[in-house]
Amino acid sequence: MQDDDRPRPIGDAASKLAAEDLGPYSQDELEERIALLEAEIARVEKHRLKAAAQRDAAEALFGRKE
Repeated sequence: MQDDDRPRPIGDAASKLAAEDLGPYSQDELEERIALLEAEIARVEKHRLKAAAQRDAAEALFGRKE
């Protein structure tokens, strides 16, 4: 079984962040949180693009996996 076939764990970090009450945060704390999340999005996107490039290279070499 490939990793992609496994179900996502319930309660992963993104789900916990999405459920968090933002009421207690100050404007400055919210801005800092946004900056951290934007940096994390950029990191994840970079990883996604790298993984896609590796997959494309493997498909070019070995053919597309059905």
